[in-house]
Amino acid sequence: MTAVPRCFCNLLFAVPLSAISFATVPALADGCQLDIQGEGVVSAVIDARTLRLEDGRDVRLAGVEVVALKSDDRRSNLAGLIGQHVILRGEHDDPDRYGRQTGLLFLDHTARSVQSELLARGEALASADVTNKACAAELAAAETVARQGRLGIWAESSVIKSAERPDEILTRIGRFTIVEGHVRSIRQAGGTLYLNFGPRWTRDFAATISKRIMPSFKAAGVAPRSFEHRRVRVRGWVERRGGPRIEVFRVGQIDAEDD
Repeated sequence: MTAVPRCFCNLLFAVPLSAISFATVPALADGCQLDIQGEGVVSAVIDARTLRLEDGRDVRLAGVEVVALKSDDRRSNLAGLIGQHVILRGEHDDPDRYGRQTGLLFLDHTARSVQSELLARGEALASADVTNKACAAELAAAETVARQGRLGIWAESSVIKSAERPDEILTRIGRFTIVEGHVRSIRQAGGTLYLNFGPRWTRDFAATISKRIMPSFKAAGVAPRSFEHRRVRVRGWVERRGGPRIEVFRVGQIDAEDD
């Protein structure tokens, strides 16, 4: 087994560890306990979230959407992992439709995931696709460190899009985006709940929640209709259906600012 340092931040990033304090970011030992689903040595970076191991397996980073800083190649964020022995922890070991294993990635002897490091340095956004509450909380806390410190992408004031500017949101079609604003009304149409951030559905931003997702909200103790008249932050992939839309598939994609 290849020996690796206990802190891998300088392998992944050019900036020194002293540039940021990780003391406020919960680590694996604080509650995020997932089963080991595999391990191996990284041989290549396929894209911003996918690594290939020496045995041919592809590993997909769960819980994040990696973002590019300026014109940098997003894959360079992971280049320091090549040649390193990594451990994959996940909620299940089922491959996705492309045959990739998905989960949180760790170097040997480290308690914090690669994803948490990326988030805490402002080189990724939390994607809310990790359902384990403790692990999702760890990722959210790491993102908060970068946001409050205005690190990485958070140095730009335009990271969070205003729901009051639908034309600007439309420039993000097909891209992972965070939108924030006041929910003016909530309406049910067929099997879909619409959280409307403006009066004109043909132009204004809305978040949609399918009826089939409602049991997940109930299980989490969250009532989507409680978001009405509150300031809310939604994250997901922007589509155009009249005005800009983000479809909410998971509870973690939406939260009230006053929570």
